[in-house]
Amino acid sequence: MRTIAGAVLALGVLGAGAANAQGFTLTSPDVTEGGTIKSENVFKGGGCTGNDISPALNWTGAPAGTKSYAVTLYDPDAPTGSGFWHWSMFDIPATTSGLVKNAGNPRAHLAPKGSIEVRNDYGTIGYGGPCPPKGDKPHHYVFTVFAVDAATLGPKADATPAVVGFNLHYHTLAKATLTGMYGR
Repeated sequence: MRTIAGAVLALGVLGAGAANAQGFTLTSPDVTEGGTIKSENVFKGGGCTGNDISPALNWTGAPAGTKSYAVTLYDPDAPTGSGFWHWSMFDIPATTSGLVKNAGNPRAHLAPKGSIEVRNDYGTIGYGGPCPPKGDKPHHYVFTVFAVDAATLGPKADATPAVVGFNLHYHTLAKATLTGMYGR
């Protein structure tokens, strides 16, 4: 049974890769694939001394039928048993092709009109940069943009990232990722 489940999982991963291979891509002038995340993007607090500024993100090649986008930042290496959600923004209009630097700061009013940001695992709304435990190996920070088949995803601003992810599971046409690293 495990062999069949493994094969199904592998096909699912290949399918997601195929969506990316068809041209939906995520890039950033501030984060390079596999590179170290800059201090300006690192969390300010908890022993970390960054500036907590969300990086600029750009995407191209969304599939036909895209009605909105969502962006998340997730650390699968966090020692929590469930990872750590650093950012979750959704209902980004389909006419948008990226986010400007610091769009994850609600006080800066740089997010696209109509988009919604929810509370991250730090307990604040918006972007919360990397801040892994001191002495841990560098963590992977996965930025993901989702092409969504609905103009409004459904959750409200008081939703958790898990609820946003649940809705994305059923409404994602394609997704693209960019992974940066950070350790201290």
